[in-house]
Amino acid sequence: MIGKLKGLVDAYGEDFVILDVNGVGYVVHCSTRTLQKLPRVGEASALAIETQVREDSIRLFGFATESERDWFRLLQTVQGVGAKVALAILSILSASDLASAIAMQDKTAVARAPGVGPKLAARIVAELKDKAPAFGAVDPAIARLSGEEPDGPLSAARDAISALVNLGYGRPQAAAAVAESVKQLGESADASTLIRQGLRELAR
Repeated sequence: MIGKLKGLVDAYGEDFVILDVNGVGYVVHCSTRTLQKLPRVGEASALAIETQVREDSIRLFGFATESERDWFRLLQTVQGVGAKVALAILSILSASDLASAIAMQDKTAVARAPGVGPKLAARIVAELKDKAPAFGAVDPAIARLSGEEPDGPLSAARDAISALVNLGYGRPQAAAAVAESVKQLGESADASTLIRQGLRELAR
């Protein structure tokens, strides 16, 4: 099984790159995010590889980081998620954003990926919630904000996240900014104060 490839970029396709390794061209399928990070044709690159063997084919999937590859594997443990859908999700969300979205049960963020409907997005965040911290650096403070209780010491933080999302920020980014604000100001800070501090964090 191939776990890593290092060579020269030979050509690009819509969803793949051909990597020339000592004269052998490997067709490696990648997410849009990974393809955008790769260098120009003729330059050296290295990819973490996931090899999938089927009865009628052997396909290679390449990733810029091992974390992205871990998420690719993990996503496919959910019924209805194959390699194509997993790559589509990783094209929309980075590994850290995906981890935050799942920790916060943010179905909307996951459903932005082509081929992922509301029901599948709900299944993904539900089934992977307990696994998210192990596969992405999810700040525990962010994970705490995913609770369902409307009241309590973190209700102002959740209100602040909603306000920042309404202003056009992505939910994972808004949650990270508010979590940092809570660290600085304490859990007793009101929503308006957290919103102002959250905007400062997002502007950095």
